[in-house]
Amino acid sequence: MSSQPENSSNVAEEGGTALSKKAAKKEALKQEKLKRQQEAAAATAALAAASIEADPLSENYGEVPLEDVQSKAVSGRKWTEIGLVNENLKDQTVLIRGRIQTIRPVGKNIGFLVLREKGFTIQCVLTVANNLVSKQMVKFATSLSKESHVDIEGIVSVPDAPIKGATQQVEVQVRKIKGISKALPTLPINIEDAARSEADIEKALLAGEQLVRVNQDTRLNFRVLDVRTPANQAIFRIQCQVENVFRQYLLSEGFVGIHTPKLIAGSSEGGASVFRLDYKGRPACLAQSPQLHKQMAICGDFGRVFEIGPVFRAEDSFTHRHLCEFTGLDVEMEIKEHYSEVMDVVDSLFVAMFDSLNENCKKELEAIGKQYPFEPLKYLRKTLRLTFEEGVQMLKEAGIEVDPLGDLNTEVERRLGKLVLEKYGTEFYILHRYPLAVRPFYTMPAYDNPAYSNSFDVFIRGEEIISGAQRVHVPELLSTRAEGLGIDLKSIETYIDAFRYGAPPHGGFGVGLERVVMLFCALNNIRKTSLFPRDPQRITP
Repeated sequence: MSSQPENSSNVAEEGGTALSKKAAKKEALKQEKLKRQQEAAAATAALAAASIEADPLSENYGEVPLEDVQSKAVSGRKWTEIGLVNENLKDQTVLIRGRIQTIRPVGKNIGFLVLREKGFTIQCVLTVANNLVSKQMVKFATSLSKESHVDIEGIVSVPDAPIKGATQQVEVQVRKIKGISKALPTLPINIEDAARSEADIEKALLAGEQLVRVNQDTRLNFRVLDVRTPANQAIFRIQCQVENVFRQYLLSEGFVGIHTPKLIAGSSEGGASVFRLDYKGRPACLAQSPQLHKQMAICGDFGRVFEIGPVFRAEDSFTHRHLCEFTGLDVEMEIKEHYSEVMDVVDSLFVAMFDSLNENCKKELEAIGKQYPFEPLKYLRKTLRLTFEEGVQMLKEAGIEVDPLGDLNTEVERRLGKLVLEKYGTEFYILHRYPLAVRPFYTMPAYDNPAYSNSFDVFIRGEEIISGAQRVHVPELLSTRAEGLGIDLKSIETYIDAFRYGAPPHGGFGVGLERVVMLFCALNNIRKTSLFPRDPQRITP
């Protein structure tokens, strides 16, 4: 017999009706408020239009009609990038386009705008003068909303005093200003707030002032706004440089760029952290790495290959360094005698990469450092290599006991990183000859001790960024290893068959692009280095 009161249904219905009436009343008030706002905006626009019509300089300002930005015609006008406007252009007329970063009216006769483009900013000045700038023009410019796109035409001048609020140490004396794309008057997050450092927030608190702190989730919910900050602009330009150096260096060393499928029949790494899906009525997976296919490319006589592409991991990892989708930088190569040949590539590649970032990305690193202060990465010209057993011994001597045939957890890796820095003066090193039990099925066992393997991990600032090894190229051993880890051999049958046709000894490694940037710049969360992060809780925007 049910214990639910007989009148519970009626109560629910009455409650539902009450809630419905309340919601309807709330919605009606909301619509009425919106209507008043729209009427006020229309009235303001009408007044502004009437004012423009009465102004003899009205052709020099205003909103650009939609048809004029619908590829209506090619005018032949030339725009100058804001970052290129400098003292060399003094007294010349320039046409620039950018977002309005700040607006500062000074009475009715003077207005200042700061425009931003690609991380560069410039101050633009409107001063009422005969037949050049009108009061209506100043009013139009200073009533625009922040983050709106505008075209400004004006004359470059060089002020006597330094300009603190802009990167460019020149001003543009505005003669024409046209609105290209209008931003909402109120944005979900303020770019100035999003660009503020923790140090600035703490300093303000000590002074009794409370500044807005934009948290991580809010940033990611409105990522299009968040990435406009100087630090974020710099982060993704550095990420581009990492990818570019990776590609160019490997090409110079005889590697061939390839593209492997991301839809595969079975797990490429083993374990449960795989996205499974239906492929035309058959089970399939999103590739956890290009591992199987890049090895097959070696069997296909490419000799040395690399790939830059998406990698999918269905891990329920809520850490600062894990994502469900990231960009993998993968390498595979024939080896002649020893897996140290692969570590040689890692060594020279990453030293070249770090050198390039320090030399060619100074402005970007400075921009990141202003919001997220960090010390430059310490690395050696010849990368330090330690065996896993040597690492375990260093930890033991420091009073940290670990399983000599197990893996290192995140905290132990960090402790080892500190010990290495203290002893060897580097934050970038290679730890190799890992226990076989903690490596994937395709890892080659060590010749002298089957408990260990011809594998390695690479660390930056105490955190792992690269996993690599010599691979098993003998099909019988490969099958045994896969079965031992519970992998269905039928799902990787074509992979194993590739080795039955003759395969050279080979090895390789994989590294996450986002993790490299995060650790090089000492950022505290990988979501800062993923443009639109995908983690266990986020699949939008």
